[in-house]
Amino acid sequence: MNRKKIKLALQSAEAAAQKAGAVMSRNLHSNKRANFVSQHDIKLELDVRCQRLIERHLRNSHPDIAVLGEEGESGQIAGRYRWVVDPIDGTVNFAYGIPHACVSIALQARCEPSARGDRVRCFGNYETIVGAVFDPFMDEMWVASKGGPALLNGKKIQVSRRARLAECILAIGFSKTKSSMDSMLPSFNRLVHQVRKMRIMGAAALSLSWIAGGRMDAFVESGVRLWDVAAGGLILERAGGEFYCRPIEGYQRFRMIANNGLVRRKIQRYLQGWPPVPLQMLRGLTSAFLNPLFFRRWPESSTGINQAVRSVKILSQSLALTRWRGCSGLCLGLKATHSTNLEH
Repeated sequence: MNRKKIKLALQSAEAAAQKAGAVMSRNLHSNKRANFVSQHDIKLELDVRCQRLIERHLRNSHPDIAVLGEEGESGQIAGRYRWVVDPIDGTVNFAYGIPHACVSIALQARCEPSARGDRVRCFGNYETIVGAVFDPFMDEMWVASKGGPALLNGKKIQVSRRARLAECILAIGFSKTKSSMDSMLPSFNRLVHQVRKMRIMGAAALSLSWIAGGRMDAFVESGVRLWDVAAGGLILERAGGEFYCRPIEGYQRFRMIANNGLVRRKIQRYLQGWPPVPLQMLRGLTSAFLNPLFFRRWPESSTGINQAVRSVKILSQSLALTRWRGCSGLCLGLKATHSTNLEH
């Protein structure tokens, strides 16, 4: 898709988002009919109505492009292009009359073969080339397109430059499943002591956009759906941030660390089950530690070997290994090797 067609697609996405946003604004404080209710989620009749409104508008301008949405899909979603739609991101907020929800619309294209190995940009075999996130309650339109800048109401935006966790505002999401909550609660308990403030906002697309605009610095969640993050992820990247996203078990489900590009690895070391260093890297490092040449760089004393052991322990914690005794053999090996080196 050339630049002119991408521009037209972005205009269509903005217009569709504004139409759905107008419905949201009119109904924020009205009585809302729920189609489905669970302990941690609500599906409204308005979700379906807004998606149908968006689909009609997008079909008028792009009749051959399928729509993959939270409220269903239409057309051939495995085609060359597809719209990805969340008609109301932040439905629970909206259902309770909390004015923090948005419309999220992305246009995705099949990744070129050279790009398919880039798991950050690609969702499976697709990458986002247009993204629009509209907050009708703040009248804020966040947009981006592939190769272009990220914009808020027409003005260029960029991420923050905060690099210290102690200065960062970090948003966290708990999805809606027990497994996601069980995995995120320990991470929350670790991170809350490391950052300036934690926030649970309840609308993933807006959290991504707010990081793009420098209002927050990072957002972590395990269990987000494609339609929650497809548009906001592109907006964040085009604002200079990092959208680190990996697939997990379940339909269109991902775990994500969105950030300003400066704090992801610092955050990752506190996340349960999210190793920041590939296992093969750890193996290479431990092999280096066990090499006699390694110890020539350390003082030939108990202090030196204790520093080496602490280094391995830090690596194991970074890899989210749950048991330090699992590395005890490595540490004993270090000590034995060091003792042999000292004898020679």
